[in-house]
Amino acid sequence: IHYSHKHKDKYKDKEHKHKDHKKDKEREKSKHGSRYWMGMKSLDGKVKKEKENGFASPPHMKIEPEEDFYHSPKLAKSLKRERDDDNDLDFKPKKIKTENDKKAKKRKQEDEFLFLFLWEEERYTDGVKWKFLEHKGPVFAPPYEPLPSNVKFYYDGKPMKLSPEAEEVATFFSKMLDHEYTTKDIFRKNFFKDWRKEMTSEEKAKITDLKKCNFTEMSEYFKGLSEARKAMTKEQKLKIKEENERLLQEYGFCIMDNHRERIANFRIEPPGLFRGRGDHPKMGMLKRRIRPQDIIINCSKNSKHPEPPPGTKWKEVRHDNKVTWLVSWTENIQGSIKYIMLNPSSRIKGEKDWQKYETARRLKKCVDRIRAQYREDWKSKEMRVRQRAVAIYFIDKLALRAGNEKEEGETADTVGCCSLRVEHIKLYPENEGQEYVVEFDFLGKDSIRYYNKVPVEKRVFKNLQLFMENKEPDDDLFDRLNTSVLNKHLQELMDGLSAKVFRTYNASITLQQQLKELTNEDENIPAKILAPPKTFEKSMQNLQAKIDAKRDQLANAKRDLKAAKADAKGLRDDKSKKTVETKRKAVQRIEEQLMKLEVQATDREENKQIALGTSKLNYLDPRISVAWCKKWGIPIEKIYNKTQREKFAWAIDMAEKDFEF
Repeated sequence: IHYSHKHKDKYKDKEHKHKDHKKDKEREKSKHGSRYWMGMKSLDGKVKKEKENGFASPPHMKIEPEEDFYHSPKLAKSLKRERDDDNDLDFKPKKIKTENDKKAKKRKQEDEFLFLFLWEEERYTDGVKWKFLEHKGPVFAPPYEPLPSNVKFYYDGKPMKLSPEAEEVATFFSKMLDHEYTTKDIFRKNFFKDWRKEMTSEEKAKITDLKKCNFTEMSEYFKGLSEARKAMTKEQKLKIKEENERLLQEYGFCIMDNHRERIANFRIEPPGLFRGRGDHPKMGMLKRRIRPQDIIINCSKNSKHPEPPPGTKWKEVRHDNKVTWLVSWTENIQGSIKYIMLNPSSRIKGEKDWQKYETARRLKKCVDRIRAQYREDWKSKEMRVRQRAVAIYFIDKLALRAGNEKEEGETADTVGCCSLRVEHIKLYPENEGQEYVVEFDFLGKDSIRYYNKVPVEKRVFKNLQLFMENKEPDDDLFDRLNTSVLNKHLQELMDGLSAKVFRTYNASITLQQQLKELTNEDENIPAKILAPPKTFEKSMQNLQAKIDAKRDQLANAKRDLKAAKADAKGLRDDKSKKTVETKRKAVQRIEEQLMKLEVQATDREENKQIALGTSKLNYLDPRISVAWCKKWGIPIEKIYNKTQREKFAWAIDMAEKDFEF
């Protein structure tokens, strides 16, 4: 059904009236936040900009499906053909179309048909996430290819032929030979233990000492393959790119409630050696190959179920519409469940993100009351109340995780706030000129060491002394508290409140305050931008080299300007004056570029101990950064890369320059 010109004019008139009601629009946004995901979105992910009146004049209105009926691409194509038949009078000369053109047109036809007004969609209740889900399942890691006969493994100086299973695991170690991991005792011990499990009885009897193993030829072989990949011709790279695109189109999308949604990680991770983060006690263990019999498929009953590889079968096919994962399996290192999920730019993920930040915004309204409450509880007559209040103070002020109980020996000795032991803190009545200092030293999430010396309020310090009385180093600091009790209390303070909400609130409100305090409207764009590095030492070396080169360039530009001024003074003609002006602009441009580089260097040095990536993606409300960009005319791509812009498309569309967290 096409919009007529009359209807278009009608909506255009409304648009002018609507521009005078920005406040109404803001209220509408907060009331119906989910209506503003990227204006409108077609199934290929392209954003259609929403007009002020709430319509975007799509080429065709959505044809509402009958109840419990879901359109297939074939039906979409036939309906599109029927619409095209009505337009035969608009004759255009035909051009020869390639196979790629036909495929692209077919996808476009499907996308146009499944085009939706996202904000008009039904919001399911009772935890239901979808009513229809169809996908092709995962892409498995390619099978192991044995080494060429001329690449040998040596044991005790002699070549030794390994069985395929043992050889594959040996290649994992050889690929990491130049890495620091292979020098760590715990890594080597775990690897050797798991490697022996893959050996034949003859290999086990012979290979008894990892120090006698020589993986050098294997390592050199894989380095050669890596160099060969880098030296591939343009045609070879294009062939690989086309194959990856084919897999993406076949496995990288699903149909969820008439949306063609992008899948985040449709490839199963290949086998290898577990690395972990920090000094993880399980580093070096073998991550086993995931097979179809390990896989649980989740899809709707009335969809076409994914087919397992020939001769195999799935562990289970279930139809749970109260979860959003498509595929799951249990990995063997820590026994955790892994998932294939939708891409962060998907509707469901975007809505979940938005709700998370809205919960943190609700905390803003009651955080003063909550802080007053836990300060009052520091003086409670009940020990459990005091411990709970101090724990919430740590979660609020230090962004500590709540900490989950674990089975003994199940994973690394990692702790959170509730599971802190006496040995994890030290108390200093006075330290380095500060009073009431607490020193924290423990392994946090992913075995990352948390070390911090922080001054606390006197009442907190006195309570900690009380909590530690007559306790051994391995006793719990908060012996009257666990995560269940803490989370229940947080829910009573505010619906949806958790330790993560505190982190999100504090990170976001701090970002907003700092942007207000530190942004100077007289500065140019480079001076306003912060750019955290991916790695520190290498990026600093590269950055310093750029700064040195830019300084040399500036010195040369200033010499050229000085010479041009001297020439202009003698010649006194228009041409020489223009030359001076050109040289002056060149100096100004290089000065701005140099300032930008120096600002980056300062930021990187100050932030080198801070992992900013996680905060940027998970704890900082993107609307704050988007509003700041819009207010000061900063291109959003300077703050967020393409993937991040897709993830935060809802925020880019929703946030105006006057947005307040």
